[in-house]
Amino acid sequence: MKIQILELIEGAKKAEGLSVVIDVFRAFTTECYCFDGGAKVCYPIGSMQDAFALKEMHPDWVLLGERGGLKVDGCDLGNSPWDASNYDFRGKTMIHSTSAGTQGIVNAARANASEIITGSLVNAQAIASYIRAKDPGTVSLIAMGKAGITPVPEDLLAAEYIKALLEEKPFDIDGRIDYLKDHGGEQFFDPAQAHIFPREDYPLCVAYNQFPFVLRVEMGKTLKICRVDPPFA
Repeated sequence: MKIQILELIEGAKKAEGLSVVIDVFRAFTTECYCFDGGAKVCYPIGSMQDAFALKEMHPDWVLLGERGGLKVDGCDLGNSPWDASNYDFRGKTMIHSTSAGTQGIVNAARANASEIITGSLVNAQAIASYIRAKDPGTVSLIAMGKAGITPVPEDLLAAEYIKALLEEKPFDIDGRIDYLKDHGGEQFFDPAQAHIFPREDYPLCVAYNQFPFVLRVEMGKTLKICRVDPPFA
C-alpha cells in the first residue's frame, strides 16, 4: 500500500486511490457530530451560491455554511461541532459548504480519487480500519489547511496519525495534541475570537477516536456524504 500525504486544494487536485480529505478545525469534525446526532445524509457544496440554491429547493434541509471561520448569514448553523452537538439532527439532510473541507472533496472528486472519505481526529482509528479493509493500492491523505491555501498543524497531525496507524508505528498522539493547543489551537482560547471559534469546540475537535464510523462520499452527478458503520468490507 502506497501512502502519500498531500496538502491544500492543490494536493486535492492530485488525489489518487482511496483519498481522505482532512479538516480537523472544523468541517469534518463537525460532520461527525452531526451524523452521531442522527443526520441522514450530507451534500458537500463548493460555493455558497449553490448551497443557498439547494436550500431554497429543500427548505427543511439543514444548511451549514462557513467562510473565514464565520457562520454565513442565512445559514442554519456555521461550522462548530459544539453547535452541531446541541442541534437535533435526527433524520435530517444536511447541506455543508466550507472554505477548506468541502472544497477538498469537490477537487478530489474531479481528480483521480477512486473513493473519498472525510478525515478528522475524532474518527481516525475508524478511518485506518476502513482503509485496511479496503486494502487499496494507493492512499492519499489530504491535509486541507486554512481555506485550502495555507498549511495548518492540526490537519497534518491527523494525516500523520492515520499514516502511523496504517503502518502500525508508534505515535505520541496525546503529546502532539497537548502541543497543538498552543501551536495551532490558540484561536479557541482567544476571547476576541470567541464568536468565531467557541472555546467548547477545541476539546470536541481533539477527542481522537471518539466515533467508530467513517463518512464516505458517494460520487456521481451529485456528491453525497453517508455514514458507514463497521464491520467494514
